[in-house]
Amino acid sequence: MPSTSPAAPLDTSAPHTRPPVLSRLSSPRAVLLCLSLLTLAISLLFARPWASWASWASWASSSSTCSASPRHLASHLARLATTSSCKPSATTATNMSAAYDTEWKVARLAVQRASVLTKRVFHEKAKGTVSKDDKSPVTIGDFGAQALIISALRAHFPNDEIVAEEEADQLRSDENLRNTIWDFVKDTNLKQDASNQAIGGPIPSIDAMLDLLDQGKSNGGRSGRVWTIDPIDGTKGFLRGGQYAVCVGLIVDGDVKVGVLGCPNLPISDSEPLTTDIGTNQTDREGTHGVLFSAVLGKGAYSAPLADESLEQTHPISMSKVTAAGLADASFCESVEAGHSNQSESAQIAQKLGITRPSVRMDSQAKYGSIARGAGDVYLRLPVSATYQEKIWDHAAGDLIVREAGGVVTDTLGNQLDFGNGRTLAANKGVVAAPAAIHSVVLTAVKEVLKL
Repeated sequence: MPSTSPAAPLDTSAPHTRPPVLSRLSSPRAVLLCLSLLTLAISLLFARPWASWASWASWASSSSTCSASPRHLASHLARLATTSSCKPSATTATNMSAAYDTEWKVARLAVQRASVLTKRVFHEKAKGTVSKDDKSPVTIGDFGAQALIISALRAHFPNDEIVAEEEADQLRSDENLRNTIWDFVKDTNLKQDASNQAIGGPIPSIDAMLDLLDQGKSNGGRSGRVWTIDPIDGTKGFLRGGQYAVCVGLIVDGDVKVGVLGCPNLPISDSEPLTTDIGTNQTDREGTHGVLFSAVLGKGAYSAPLADESLEQTHPISMSKVTAAGLADASFCESVEAGHSNQSESAQIAQKLGITRPSVRMDSQAKYGSIARGAGDVYLRLPVSATYQEKIWDHAAGDLIVREAGGVVTDTLGNQLDFGNGRTLAANKGVVAAPAAIHSVVLTAVKEVLKL
């Protein structure tokens, strides 16, 4: 994993080069060297059996219900080749390849700064909202956080495309709202000046803020670099003082490469179990709450205290070790709103699996982060409409973080989530996320209940 010091200059160096290919494989020395390398590879494989076999189990589970294309297999082999374990040491994390190092650092700092703004908005403008055409709540923090994130991305990746929710039209016609948002944006900074400068410094003017908000209109797609932003995922959770997330993902040629989630109201401790009241009244808990999850493809998943200005306390996370035999003690995570996921069908699935614990309901991609670190076990998002299409910004970061923590994420048919179809997951219906050891069992129950 990349170095965790955000104050240092952002590293744009290339990955480490590989040794040259042997030119004369027929020589005795070359044969001995090949045998030595093979022995070393086998010893490394068995020195980290959980990472290797869990990763293969993950691939086999997701491939059992969909065709394993050569590209899919090649991608998985590459991931195995670059992943030392699902819980690498700090030394391993520092020495790993620099691929997507800069993107990871920028995204983490951008999410951290945007999270600071959302917390300020909640405490200073509690429940101050505007209504969208679809009547969903939109907060001042939504606009402000998006502007700050896009500003950070543009400072380093000016040619990348961006897919985001908000546009500036409403603010251009509403002076009071525009000025209120600008007051928060211009006064929100990280405590370390080096961290602020590493993501481009402050936005220079209110007009610059409006222009940034309009730069999230990309349609995504199968090729190129596309950032997804959900400035406040779970706006109802945000307003009730429950769970919400600031989400950033990087999709390259249709595959998620980097994912970051800022969850200001989740406990910092990865060992703290989920409780049924976690969806409400989780604010004003400085020092114990606020976590930043992140992942880079092939390099594992990590968490860090969100309030740690340096983000140096980054450490690896992994899914729970629940097995099919122990499913009775497993826990489900699902959406608070019945309009987001079919809760009655979730209850039927839990009953079929023998799960007796009540579901933990919370808003946002905080559910992905919770199961990625083993606080919960299974995340279900079951379709409530045959025509509804999930938005890519609602899942990109969380999908990668769970997979890098040793989990499997598919739709209700067992297909991997396809982030190359534009702004929505048009090829998928619903989400089933679980540890590799039980995903196939959970998926079977899902199919039986949904009659798929």
